[in-house]
Amino acid sequence: MFTRIQLALLLLFAAIAGFVAALHYDHPAVRNDAEQAGGSVEPINGRLQQMRNDLSDLGTAYRKIGETADETKRELSAIRTALSDLTERAHSEKAQDEAQKQMVDRVVADSERHAKETKDVLDTVLSKILGDPIGQTFGKRATIKVFSLKEAGYRGYMAKVKLHDPRAVRLVLSHDKIGDRGETTSQAAKRTGAKLAINGGGFATQKGLLYPMGITVVDGEIKTFYRTDLSFIGFNKDGNLVGGEITTKEQLRKLNVMHGATFVPTLLKGGKKLAIPGKWKNKKEPRTLIGHFSNGDLLFIVIDGRQKGYSEGVTLEEAQEKLLEFNVRDAYNLDGGGSSTFYYNGQVLNSPSDGRERKLASSFAVLP
Repeated sequence: MFTRIQLALLLLFAAIAGFVAALHYDHPAVRNDAEQAGGSVEPINGRLQQMRNDLSDLGTAYRKIGETADETKRELSAIRTALSDLTERAHSEKAQDEAQKQMVDRVVADSERHAKETKDVLDTVLSKILGDPIGQTFGKRATIKVFSLKEAGYRGYMAKVKLHDPRAVRLVLSHDKIGDRGETTSQAAKRTGAKLAINGGGFATQKGLLYPMGITVVDGEIKTFYRTDLSFIGFNKDGNLVGGEITTKEQLRKLNVMHGATFVPTLLKGGKKLAIPGKWKNKKEPRTLIGHFSNGDLLFIVIDGRQKGYSEGVTLEEAQEKLLEFNVRDAYNLDGGGSSTFYYNGQVLNSPSDGRERKLASSFAVLP
């Protein structure tokens, strides 16, 4: 920009100098002197014409410089406008980002507050109904609190489990096989290093070997798939309890099921009681129940039965009512009767109706 101004001033100076020279050479006295000297004025006139032409060219050049300067001013003005727009936009986007961040922070804070309030309410509810835990485990993968159900009017136990690692809960097959002589829940727990375990899905016996009933999934692999008229009970890759009516393998894949077994019926869905099939209505039996509370924590329940003078068991209708009192949202009935077993911290806490543990095809286990 500075160079262009210098050039314009130089051209203007040259034009003025040429004009003065032209006036000097065209003066009558100059012309008379030339004639007296015996010379001709024609060459001088020629030079004057050339100088006029040069001045005209310089004027044209100067006008172009002026036009270029105007164009440069317009370009600079456009650049300044663009920069102003960019700055304004940047400030606006920064304000939007800050507003979005504040909104996200509020949502997270509300969620954490809600979770804490839910936890406080749940702990208060359980404490009023069941009293203090009789055992607690604070592991890296799971926190386990075990309660006696005696205060609730039953002979049995309940575990409330908060998973820190989704892989902490799993289905353990008898000696990790489909078709095996069987393994007790305590044996499966000790073999896998589990702190907590309950019996799993139903099974059938063929030629002295136990085979899981219906749908069985271990480590994301579908081991068995038949009898889809029953309830599937499983855990997905996030450690959430999922299940209910499963009729295709594609449903299992969409649910990202990692572990699961089969029995019947489904007791609660979304905090609502489901109808109990007539075959199982109003029958007191030993029960094994699995579900999750309103805050997502898991529960594992075993209630003893078939023991006169000690415990007759519980009906599925009664179980539904009690689970709702516990703030349970979804719940399923697992294999019961003589299979019902509650293992915690190295020992079986309940009293199996057979007088001893039964060998099973599968157990649900929680690693600490």
